[in-house]
Amino acid sequence: MGFAGTPVRSPQLVLLEGLSARTAPLKFEVERVRAETHFERVESYPEYPGLEHPLRILGRVLAELGVKGKIGADQDGYPGILGYEGPPLTEVTASAVAPLGNVIESMLARKSETEIALIRESARWCEHAHRLLQEYTRPGATEAEASLRAGHEATLAMLEALGDNGQQASSDGVSAGYRGQIGLRSSWAHAVAHNIEFQVGDVLVTETGAPIWGYNAELERAMIIGAPTDAMRRLFDHTVAAQQVAFDALRPGVTCADVDGAVLRYFEQHDLLPYWRQHVGHAIGLRNHEAPFLDVGDHTVVEPGMVFTIEPGLYAADIGGFRHSDTVVVTADGIDVLTDYPRDIESLTISS
Repeated sequence: MGFAGTPVRSPQLVLLEGLSARTAPLKFEVERVRAETHFERVESYPEYPGLEHPLRILGRVLAELGVKGKIGADQDGYPGILGYEGPPLTEVTASAVAPLGNVIESMLARKSETEIALIRESARWCEHAHRLLQEYTRPGATEAEASLRAGHEATLAMLEALGDNGQQASSDGVSAGYRGQIGLRSSWAHAVAHNIEFQVGDVLVTETGAPIWGYNAELERAMIIGAPTDAMRRLFDHTVAAQQVAFDALRPGVTCADVDGAVLRYFEQHDLLPYWRQHVGHAIGLRNHEAPFLDVGDHTVVEPGMVFTIEPGLYAADIGGFRHSDTVVVTADGIDVLTDYPRDIESLTISS
């Protein structure tokens, strides 16, 4: 269909029947939908919530199309976000609605070759953004200066290289930054940006992203400004080793729990459990976080085509946090690492 939408302004329905497709967008979006897609039929509604609620219009359209009986949907009506509310589908269609949320999640789990290619392209731009971020991170600079400069330059370079092929929305682009994980704050697995000034001795944890047709890779690195201390080196080296344990453990036929368990055993063997805060990783694709999770509580069997982040970390309140994240795709006999960026401490030490 070649359709890309950003449903933040209004609810939208796409009805698929074999190779036929119909959509019901907001009225002022009809021209774009007709121009950019090949939908057989385009209905519309004037505005949300309007004098007649969009879901009631939907119910009437479905009746005209002869759709009745049992309907499958991710949920029975509006999701209760962005201020939307309304009658359930069961009411407006007088039909039973089968919840398909789990089915949709399972469809996301295994990626096609085309989807993997898009995630691989995302990874390439994450790498470019990270090189810029590392270049602009220097003592005396601030988090905002380095992050905004790297993200801005990487976005313009991506748009120049890909043109319309990247299918970027107006608010999309390459992101690169630290999310506040600077200095001792890096020991907080999820910090918040404070526009901190970089100083010699800081441990840093990066994050980058670059949506390509909505698909995402993830690349993160621990970095150090100035000469690392012995304590920093110890945790850094174990972070790299733990990630390698996960790389080696991930293959078709094992469970997600097996992979996380292998890393936890490594941490236990080296007396590192006090520094452990998170599971090994999660699936990624159309969303930054998808199921399944590389966690001891997730017993999903790993299959070829699944794409995961591999990001075990170690966090010490008096030293800092250390986390590398790479995006990998499961192949027939192992994994293919999609993100290509140095992992060694020498490459990730920023001179003072």
